[in-house]
Amino acid sequence: MHMKGRQKLGSKPGGRLAALAGFGIMVLAGACTAIPAAQPPVRAVAQRPASPPPPPVRPVQAPPPSPIEQVNQGRAGLDRPSPALVSVIETLGRNFNGHVGIAVQRVDTGWTVAWNGNDLFPQQSVSKLWVAMTMLDAVDRGRLTLDTQVTVRPSDLTLFHQPIASLVSTSGYSTSLRDLFQRAMTQSDNTANDKVLGSVGGPEAVRGYLARRFFGQDAIRFGPGERMLQSQTAGITWSQDLSQGRRFYTARANLPRSARERALDAYLADPPDGAAPLAIVKALAKLKNGDMLSPASTQLLLDTMAQARTGPQRVKGGVPAGWHYAHKTGTGQDLPPRSTGYNDVGIMTAPDGTSYAIAVMIGETTVTIPQRWELMQAVSRAVAALHRG
Repeated sequence: MHMKGRQKLGSKPGGRLAALAGFGIMVLAGACTAIPAAQPPVRAVAQRPASPPPPPVRPVQAPPPSPIEQVNQGRAGLDRPSPALVSVIETLGRNFNGHVGIAVQRVDTGWTVAWNGNDLFPQQSVSKLWVAMTMLDAVDRGRLTLDTQVTVRPSDLTLFHQPIASLVSTSGYSTSLRDLFQRAMTQSDNTANDKVLGSVGGPEAVRGYLARRFFGQDAIRFGPGERMLQSQTAGITWSQDLSQGRRFYTARANLPRSARERALDAYLADPPDGAAPLAIVKALAKLKNGDMLSPASTQLLLDTMAQARTGPQRVKGGVPAGWHYAHKTGTGQDLPPRSTGYNDVGIMTAPDGTSYAIAVMIGETTVTIPQRWELMQAVSRAVAALHRG
């Protein structure tokens, strides 16, 4: 499908030029045959001086397309996505057993392909990306420095994935804002991220940053922070002792299933951390183009995203050798057989430098993790295959 689309796209300009050239040849050839018949006899010319006859008119040939025009005519995907990519994305979305959103945006030209692209999906740890941008924006404006010293105390601990908790003694753990940022983006450490969030001014600061940049209130939402978001989703009232060991898991398991289902259904129906896949790829494209942060902060964030250790079998698992992928994953809570908020968003760059922003967000599904990987990898493989043409 892709090759046929390219041939058809390339043949149209040439066909129009050939038709115009043929029409010009017919008209000008008629002019050439009429000129001799209209001239007076030679002796008449000698009796009355006249202007010399006009030179013969040659048919006008259309110039061949320039090398750049040839490339533009011959390559699909410059100003719009190939029909093959559109078909693949729609087929993947339609055939997946669950609520999934997929979006792809080519960074340099801006075209997009999407399935459920404007639906709001739970971000979970994808939202750490916005915390990082808000922090780096504050650094760009001179309000913070990456070397600012921060102490993480037991009262700062959150829940779920927080490797930094093993370093926090009763007197706390002192480190830099840079270290917390690195932990949040590469390990998806919830406590590190919430500590960065507090340093920039809390959820309102993140919402303000997103609003200033380009988004409406509902395109990308930012929730109340990890502790409040996860406890509400589970149907639990938060208390700080739940951050210790497996106390949160125990409290959640002791809830009636009906209570958990009501809380989870309410979260999925109107996620406070919801975001549209199309809005996310737009933000990622703007980041790649340097429209979200200073050049130094842009490069730091992209380099850090490329070091992410989470989700190696998600979208990244389908990225071919020679390509580059910088990303952020997110994983929500399970209530078997349902899983929620299984995500991967990032920027995929080809060896020739062309970049694509990608978002695959599974709001709710009952399929296995390998089946989710298969969907995500199919998206990155399709982008790479159709880029190569």
